[in-house]
Amino acid sequence: MSYLLRIDSSASGNASYSRQVADTFAEAWSGDVVTRDLALNPLGHLDAAGITARTTPADQQTPEQRAAAALQDELVDEFLGASAYLFAVPMYNYSMPSVFKAWLDHIMIVGRTFGTGDADPHSGRPAVLVSARGGGYGPGSPQHGKDFVVPALETILGDALRLDVRTITPELTYAPVMEPLQHLVPLHETSLAESHELARRYATDLSAVAY
Repeated sequence: MSYLLRIDSSASGNASYSRQVADTFAEAWSGDVVTRDLALNPLGHLDAAGITARTTPADQQTPEQRAAAALQDELVDEFLGASAYLFAVPMYNYSMPSVFKAWLDHIMIVGRTFGTGDADPHSGRPAVLVSARGGGYGPGSPQHGKDFVVPALETILGDALRLDVRTITPELTYAPVMEPLQHLVPLHETSLAESHELARRYATDLSAVAY
């Protein structure tokens, strides 16, 4: 079965703007959706057992290595089984939530999900990254150049995992709740509306090519 794999990582629940825009995308998607919510069910960080299990023969693995290998197999199979991807990854302190970084560390295995060039079975599959942020990080803004989420993830997802990545960035999400930013509420509302519209368009367009 082919499906859209949706990965959520915001700890804010339904109040998350990344999650809300991802909801809009998922609602417009025409196929099946498999969701993994890393905020509700976080993964442990990759440890020594998880790293060494990758190069230790199964009959020589410790119980800890076997458990780590089983988790990685589950996550990798889920990743490889998808025909398209939706990643909801907000900006936390200029970077990505640690739960999403942990997921990446578990599934990025040389020879299985990356490092095999054009032989990667998922190479070229479409992916949408939704990354909401409290401020503005575009050219001319005070925070320009301080976005360490989107550039990193476009490199990881696009260059390393070889996915065809499209990015949506709802900005100024702090404007409605922080007094010094109240004058930016109209810009926030415009950014959010444009993000929802882009999510609908991407879902419609990609549904047609992912199956």
